Amino acid sequence: MAITAVTCVKNEGPFLLEWIAFHQCIGVTDFLFYSNDCDDGTDTLLDALAALGHVTHLPNPAEGRNYQMEALQDAKGQPVVQNADWVWIADVDEFPNIHVGDHSFAALIDACGDPQAISLNFQFFANDDVGAFEDRPVIEQFTKSHNPDMWCGEAAIEVKSLVRQDFPLHYYGAHRPFFKANVKKKQRPRWTDGSGRDVQHRFLVAANPRRIRRFPATGSRLHATLNHYALRSLDSYLVKNDRGDVNRENRAFDDTYWRERNDPAWEDRSIHRYLPALEARITGLKKQGNIGALHDACVTAHKARRDALLMQPEYREMQNQLRHANKLPPQEEAMLRDLGLLEEII
Repeated sequence: MAITAVTCVKNEGPFLLEWIAFHQCIGVTDFLFYSNDCDDGTDTLLDALAALGHVTHLPNPAEGRNYQMEALQDAKGQPVVQNADWVWIADVDEFPNIHVGDHSFAALIDACGDPQAISLNFQFFANDDVGAFEDRPVIEQFTKSHNPDMWCGEAAIEVKSLVRQDFPLHYYGAHRPFFKANVKKKQRPRWTDGSGRDVQHRFLVAANPRRIRRFPATGSRLHATLNHYALRSLDSYLVKNDRGDVNRENRAFDDTYWRERNDPAWEDRSIHRYLPALEARITGLKKQGNIGALHDACVTAHKARRDALLMQPEYREMQNQLRHANKLPPQEEAMLRDLGLLEEII
């Protein structure tokens, strides 16, 4: 079974090998990377991995600033996507945590009854006071998250999707596919959540513009969830804030983004089941050609960028602000304040 993972990156060099190795562990056979404006060695490392046959690496074709969506439009026509049995679109801070069988995508597909799409809800993992960047697996370092059924006062949580080749595709979205407008009711795709249940009708047909990429997480994670490490260490978050993201160049993530994802109420180490195989694959990749040296160069560049940022007063202020930010999500804090209970909690 050929499974292609598609992603967009900018200055993610220190995290590439872990993400590739992890996805190899769960059965991904091919990778399509789009990169733009990298100055930390990400593109050089990807070129070396491509030369060894591990990935396909292309410059992001975006002519505007919507890097991800324009790349996904291009991906639809790439052979590595067209020849795949399944396509997985995700970011390099997202890791499917599969609970069934041998913990692979194949086991998940089987448990869900081989539908035409499977959407997994996010589980946001908190920074939880990890300050310094360390060159070791992200999935090992961060173990605290929000309640997986509830995020920031919302029961509906965003998803990412695994899509079968025969899905009646109109276009790939970053979070879910969209099928053609002329698909008859009886020919609509079979589409499940991470428990193998059919997704809700309004999600299926994208009837609610405010909910087209999310649905309630309660009961949807029996077979798998999607671990999302949006913050990582405080060091890495400062670098992320400096570079922007793949969707909006130079976007500054404010205190709200951090606080919404830094809820350490729940401990979940289940993804650690992958660590032995993951570390073996990372070690194996580093031994090939000059991959290890290029990875180390990315790590050095990441630390150097952190050091340069902390020479600026505004970044030292940001570091201090985030280090002392309330771990209550903003909505929860507001509710407690309205009830007169905030002082009792903090």
